Amino acid sequence: MKPARPRIRAKLFPTPEDAENAFYDAFERGDVAAMMAVWAESDDVVCVHPQGPRLVGFEAVRESWAQIFSGASQVRIRAAEAHRFDGQTVAVHSVVEIMSAPGEKGSPGERGPTGSVYATNVYELTEGGWRMVGHHASPMAEIPAAEDAGPPAHTLH
Repeated sequence: MKPARPRIRAKLFPTPEDAENAFYDAFERGDVAAMMAVWAESDDVVCVHPQGPRLVGFEAVRESWAQIFSGASQVRIRAAEAHRFDGQTVAVHSVVEIMSAPGEKGSPGERGPTGSVYATNVYELTEGGWRMVGHHASPMAEIPAAEDAGPPAHTLH
């Protein structure tokens, strides 16, 4: 019996930006295989979806994306307001994810309601190029109207 050969991953991301672009492209297309090509295949990867639990490990992260993509209609998503730290082997990108759903039937080209979340994406330089090792998305806090403004909210950390 021949020893099992390690899987060779088809995608190579030469920069953190290439990995990030591939992440959002896979997200928008609802493509689990493309999404997981961006992630490092490690038990140490971490993903937190908005208002979701902390998922640790490649298989848990893959399963979460499979569930998200199985029930969702096509969503347009783009990363805006990027703040980046790009080190030699680790990159951290803080972005605002702006999402919009397809418009109603009979309205070609129209987009439905939009929503935004804060996201932090962490990439690591691996032997196979830059790979995502962390994604944490949090809902944006609603800002009360000026007349409704009360005392500032307490921030936990």
